[in-house]
Amino acid sequence: MKKTAAVILTMLICVGGFAQSNDFAPAVTVKLSKTEVITVKQFKTQIENTEKLARRPLSKDERQQVLDGMIDEKLVFQDAERSGITVSDAEVNRQIDAMRAQMAQQSGRQPSDAEFTQAVKAQTGFDMPAFREYLRKQTLSQKYLLAKKPNLQNSMKEPTEQEVVEFYNLHKAEMVRPDTVRCSMIRVFFGSDKPKAKTLIDKLAGEIGSDAARFDEAMIKGQVQGSGYQAGDAGYLPRMAEVQQMMGQDFMNTAFTLKQGAVSKIIEAAEPSRPDNGFYAIIKVTETYAQKQLTLDDIFQLGYPITVRNYIKQGLAQENQQAAVQQATADIIKELRRGKPFEINQKNIESLMN
Repeated sequence: MKKTAAVILTMLICVGGFAQSNDFAPAVTVKLSKTEVITVKQFKTQIENTEKLARRPLSKDERQQVLDGMIDEKLVFQDAERSGITVSDAEVNRQIDAMRAQMAQQSGRQPSDAEFTQAVKAQTGFDMPAFREYLRKQTLSQKYLLAKKPNLQNSMKEPTEQEVVEFYNLHKAEMVRPDTVRCSMIRVFFGSDKPKAKTLIDKLAGEIGSDAARFDEAMIKGQVQGSGYQAGDAGYLPRMAEVQQMMGQDFMNTAFTLKQGAVSKIIEAAEPSRPDNGFYAIIKVTETYAQKQLTLDDIFQLGYPITVRNYIKQGLAQENQQAAVQQATADIIKELRRGKPFEINQKNIESLMN
């Protein structure tokens, strides 16, 4: 009995060891300027990540596309290294600093390291080391492409006025600005003590009443640290289901009932999915806009000085740019793959391709 158990244990160890070692077996060996291996585990992880983003299993053809992409990346980076194209830590740091500056401009204050890391994770799914590597690879790819195709910019066609007008006419039904208001807002978050928040908002409402000037005074005080409440411009709020879902029906009804310059009663707002993030608010409507069919010369989005014409033009120019980049990239990859400087180990990845 003991001998049998020992044999089974030995078999399990061997099987476990084989499974572990197979993870590190080569899926592909790339040898353009040096020998590098894409392991079975790396390929498997890439498939899993792609399926997570797609929210479905990948087909056999799609798995082959994932593998081709990994091979192409290795070829590009090997050729970039051979060509002396690199990306320094300072270049990556400058991009991160620019992102932090943008966050600071949007929030009105400099984000802490923890806040910035959390925002990056929420937007990209990467932790900071992985995000830095992502930026490095993106920057290296851009520098490599421009080095290989120095005339790429000249191949990017500028959209014509006729193309802009044709696009507008096809999408005219979508070019409608809904009823929109802009508000100044004083708000007190519930936090863990809703009665305390209610006491503070009642006090503020008593001091303000319906007086717009007193509301403005309370706004200024709310921007001072330690006031116990927040105050500022709530921006432009379109009358849409998505906004109502976020702000609550009472908030929307109040905002779109008030006349310009009028001060509201106390509003209780909370996202249905996040009742713990609720707040009490008092608002003053500062601008009102009725629903409108936008023309080419109208502002596309309130708060941003860009017309519908320029918005469409920029979008078409971006499509042309993407097409030119894709074609240039395909040409480069075709040249790099000439002579097939890589070997796919079909036996090692057979189980991943089905």
